[in-house]
Amino acid sequence: MTTPCDFTANLKDRDRIKRLTDFLFEIGMLRHTPRTGYDFLGTGKESVAEHSYRTTVIGYVLADMAGADKAKTVMLCLFHDIHEARTGDFNYVHRKYNTSDRTQALRDATMGTGLGDAILALWDELEEVQSLEAQLAQDADQIDLILNLKEELDLGNKYAGTWMADALKRLRTEYGKQLAEQASTTDHTDWWYKGPDRTWWQNKNGRKD
Repeated sequence: MTTPCDFTANLKDRDRIKRLTDFLFEIGMLRHTPRTGYDFLGTGKESVAEHSYRTTVIGYVLADMAGADKAKTVMLCLFHDIHEARTGDFNYVHRKYNTSDRTQALRDATMGTGLGDAILALWDELEEVQSLEAQLAQDADQIDLILNLKEELDLGNKYAGTWMADALKRLRTEYGKQLAEQASTTDHTDWWYKGPDRTWWQNKNGRKD
């Protein structure tokens, strides 16, 4: 039996500022870590970093709607997938055949940074899903997916509609359900295409000549 490698063995003597620097380089890996579900959907792509950013904004929006702790919700969203810099992203098919120790990945990532206790406490709260903020953060995670799926559906991928119907059923809060239902029926181009009067598009960006 192969002995697991200790990925922190040669890092334990580094001072805090070096470990914080290591941590920030590690977070950068999320830019290069793909969300793998789109391989099965057939269209669309994004990195874990891209997903985490909008999830965090959605968390703020939901917390504002719910009158919840905005800072707590944002922090839960911000750190919800940082373990994937080490584990990669497992989609629902991958999870059938693979497991990962996400908590250990977080412990190793934050070792020596002074951030471990705070980030692991957020992780535990997110996984327990007891607080309103944790429920909102979980909904934010799904709503980011729903927004992406609606865009793919608008662009012609019929399977995105089936995926979206399943994602809608995973929502936990009334605030999340309300926002997600609207997202699932709103054209993803409305925010820019319907804003100006139609003559803006018909007359060369509003020009009369």
